[in-house]
Amino acid sequence: MAIIKEQLLSTIYNPDDLRKLSPEQLPQICTELRQFLIDELSCNPGHFASSLGTVELTVALHYVFKTPYDRIVWDVGHQAYSHKILTERRDKFFTNRKFKGLSGFPSPFESKYDTFTAGHASNSISAALGMSVAANLKGENDRKVIAVIGDAAISGGLAFEGLNNASINPNNLLIILNDNDMAIDHNVGALNQYLVNITTSPSYNKLRYDIYRTLVKLKLISAEHRGAILRFNNSIKALISKHQNIFEGLNIRYFGPIDGHDVNYIIRVLNDIKEMSGPKLLHLKTIKGKGYAPAEKAATVWHAPGKFNKITGERLIVKDNNLPPLFQEVFGRTLVELAKENKKIVGITPAMPTGCSMTYMMSEFPDRTFDVGIAEEHAVTFSGGLAKEGLIPFCNIYSTFMQRAFDEIIHDVAIQNLHVIFCLDRAGLVGEDGVTHHGAFDLSYLRCIPNMTIASPMNEHYLRHLMYTAQAKETGAFAIRYPRGRGSLVNWHCTPVILEIGKGRKISDGEDIALISIGPIGVSAQKAITRAKQQGVSVAHYDMIFLKPIDEELLHEIGKKYSRIVTVEDGSIKGGLGMAVIEFMADNGYVPRIKRIGIPDQFIEHGSIPELYKLCGMDEDNIVSLLTSVW
Repeated sequence: MAIIKEQLLSTIYNPDDLRKLSPEQLPQICTELRQFLIDELSCNPGHFASSLGTVELTVALHYVFKTPYDRIVWDVGHQAYSHKILTERRDKFFTNRKFKGLSGFPSPFESKYDTFTAGHASNSISAALGMSVAANLKGENDRKVIAVIGDAAISGGLAFEGLNNASINPNNLLIILNDNDMAIDHNVGALNQYLVNITTSPSYNKLRYDIYRTLVKLKLISAEHRGAILRFNNSIKALISKHQNIFEGLNIRYFGPIDGHDVNYIIRVLNDIKEMSGPKLLHLKTIKGKGYAPAEKAATVWHAPGKFNKITGERLIVKDNNLPPLFQEVFGRTLVELAKENKKIVGITPAMPTGCSMTYMMSEFPDRTFDVGIAEEHAVTFSGGLAKEGLIPFCNIYSTFMQRAFDEIIHDVAIQNLHVIFCLDRAGLVGEDGVTHHGAFDLSYLRCIPNMTIASPMNEHYLRHLMYTAQAKETGAFAIRYPRGRGSLVNWHCTPVILEIGKGRKISDGEDIALISIGPIGVSAQKAITRAKQQGVSVAHYDMIFLKPIDEELLHEIGKKYSRIVTVEDGSIKGGLGMAVIEFMADNGYVPRIKRIGIPDQFIEHGSIPELYKLCGMDEDNIVSLLTSVW
């Protein structure tokens, strides 16, 4: 590919500089901005394809609107790299997703141009609606508020709730629908098919748009007549197309779809509609990965490709020979093995089949695997319905996204004691995705729910054992949580066995201190124990496996023998394993000194896993220091 020399982009520090350019210069800015993204992300990995698809839209928004006074609310924040570059962060962009550097997602703590946190999907319409209503209430009638929703976030339930309320409350909200037919994987569901087939022909759109512009120029359209004109227009459209537009059915004025890669046409439309009163939606058709051929051809692979050769398009993948597998890889392959033996097993994922490796079951058993789109609440309740009729759902949801379905876990699964197996991928600290994506809270928020079994495997063998156990026994709700990344066993494949639910194991004996761990962080704890032994400290290691029900027999043994206890977990110390141990000891009259290692009571920034473990005092060195200190 040709290398574009940066000429105009280097003169842009903030949107005020951008707005000094002529419209004729904007395509060049888009070209340079796209090249900048390719150059930077080829060596400093991040979310790639999504931001390539929003270059023209981002330039148009900052050119037309007076940001940061006008509010742009991004949905699915990995679309917003171009936004960061144009808003005083170009020179710092090389720190993107690095420890103490720029966040990979919009953050109000980072910039005044980032109006709202955007990590989880589908919140932009509701947040922007709140801002628009607030502007009206404060008399800031000149303030514009724009929600940019894309990468399939429109399919999320919260987006529908926002749309449903947008026409009820007085507001001038503008919703930009960035429609690229993609989430991380290909979009699914009826809404996606609707957007593909939406009946707004180019000729009809041009006619309607030209008539609208003419009426505005002639001052024949006013705010008080808007509702009647909108209803008349919708009636004409429905008559011509024999189809009711879903957005106009909600009394949200609809424009589009238009070419999302024609920057000057986007600007023209935005200028024409920005002063319209009432909610409106501009539908843009874009290409995920636009401008970089490999990403256009394989957008899923290039969503976050890691390092790559920007000239050849070759991804620089670290060879994994003789390395332990990814936990999600073990999950995916084990699920297929179990599904072959147990025809009741079905798989459910909310839009993450590749990330969680549900793709293996999709390939083997397409009729028993369901990608429900960005809809975690639906995924849980749908799983409950499957379980009610005797099937065994493996519902795989990233830990941070499971937070969105907390009520459904209680109301639609646990109360009825339904046999749903929740596999919580990306549990614990996840690294560079940062604060919105850490799976810090699952142990705490699940432990308080009755009829809930909670487990975490120390290694790949125990992940297989737990999955096998969960489907073999009528357990009710059963959560298995495991981290992002590799395990510890190269020879990961084993014959799974049924574990006794609520039973932990003693890995090693010791005389001075008891260390109690749960999950893969126990591997680091074991190494720390070995180092402590070399310094003359004898430490027993207990792997609890199950947080709920917890192994009370082991805890009685520990309470009777040890005056010092250390708990280690890759989860919040508020409500997790450490708190469970403290509660047990207090309830049973034991009075040991207990030190807890885990994620502290604060939101943790982004960085590599080793950097974040050290920040939180969860690294091996800190465990050794605690074990060998006097307390």
